[in-house]
Amino acid sequence: QVQLVESGGGLVQAGGSLRLSCAASGRTFSNYVMAWFRQAPGKEREFVASITLDYGSTSYAEPVKGRFTISRDNAKNTVYLQMNSLKPEDTAVYYCAARRGYSTYAPRLYNYWGQGTQVTVSS
Repeated sequence: QVQLVESGGGLVQAGGSLRLSCAASGRTFSNYVMAWFRQAPGKEREFVASITLDYGSTSYAEPVKGRFTISRDNAKNTVYLQMNSLKPEDTAVYYCAARRGYSTYAPRLYNYWGQGTQVTVSS
């Protein structure tokens, strides 16, 4: 059974930085994509960034391009999301997700999810 465990959320002032981690366990993750999504109160879950574990190919949502960086450490089965220049509109619960195959923006196509970690950016 695949398990994804996020950590690193918290409260930060606008302009600050946070790094989220997602530790994966339960299987070999060859040909997997891992992604970060976020969900603010009253809003739908939205794609933030993704990375292919085999080749390290990345994809970002427009609102976070140039501010967020997704990376992976395959030896640790861990994916990171470095978030810089944070804005109040980045406030949300951030979720790690995984699927086999290609990257997609659609949350319904991801098979595995973490429990989420809260990120709050104060103005």
